[in-house]
Amino acid sequence: MGLSVVSHAWRVGMVACALAWFGPAELRAEAPGVSGPAESFQRPAEPFGLAASSLSGGGLYDKWLGVQSRLDDELVQLALCDGDRDGCVSPAALKFLDIVDSARLRGGRARLGEINRAINLAIRPTSDLARYGQIDVWTSPLVTFATGRGDCEDYAIAKFVALRLAGVASDDLRIVIMHDTIRGEDHAVAAARFDGRWLTLDNNRMAMVEDTNVRNYRPTFLIDQHGVMRYADPLLVSDASGRHLASPLAVTSLPRPGQIAPANETAAQAD
Repeated sequence: MGLSVVSHAWRVGMVACALAWFGPAELRAEAPGVSGPAESFQRPAEPFGLAASSLSGGGLYDKWLGVQSRLDDELVQLALCDGDRDGCVSPAALKFLDIVDSARLRGGRARLGEINRAINLAIRPTSDLARYGQIDVWTSPLVTFATGRGDCEDYAIAKFVALRLAGVASDDLRIVIMHDTIRGEDHAVAAARFDGRWLTLDNNRMAMVEDTNVRNYRPTFLIDQHGVMRYADPLLVSDASGRHLASPLAVTSLPRPGQIAPANETAAQAD
């Protein structure tokens, strides 16, 4: 019983930390130092080894702010369900907590891999157009788990939150938006730092790939506990042959399941 009490207290503490980590949406939106279109302050050691500057507006910023607002409520619900599993009325919350619990039983890289594998299997890839009749709708984890469907950013958001609740430090977590230079589409993945290296958790594969081994993608934006950041331009990522790829031409095709709308980058940069 002693171990059970300690384990429960640890989980409650992690949820409380996550609440403090995300913070109230209205306070985040008015945080000091985010008044300009893009902050000059740059944080080092981001995925792909590139500098990024904070954003305080734009389409991507607004989408993430909306997700954060819903996360505040969901983290409270997760805390309540974690404290009373039998009384929890949310199957989505119980399923999500089961994944977090399973990950916590593993250590090191295996913990990250468990989250990646379990969430990939829990969600069926479905386009936002098919689900909502709209392009590029971002949903919080319990909304995604309630339907069992989502596209790339829904997987990435769920992994981002699950990893934090499983005990991964917030400084070691990111969501990265990348542009596929072959298909001309944008794609979102979660990223976690382990032993000083960034691993990408992609809904398109079960194996985690280190950022230095990602090919044919140009990283454009990333999200962490502080908000949304834009990578410095120009960004060139080598393909498998080692050649540098130029910025892709604009595309007009609709995104496939697992992709995000190409308009995200333009919307975020326009403001």
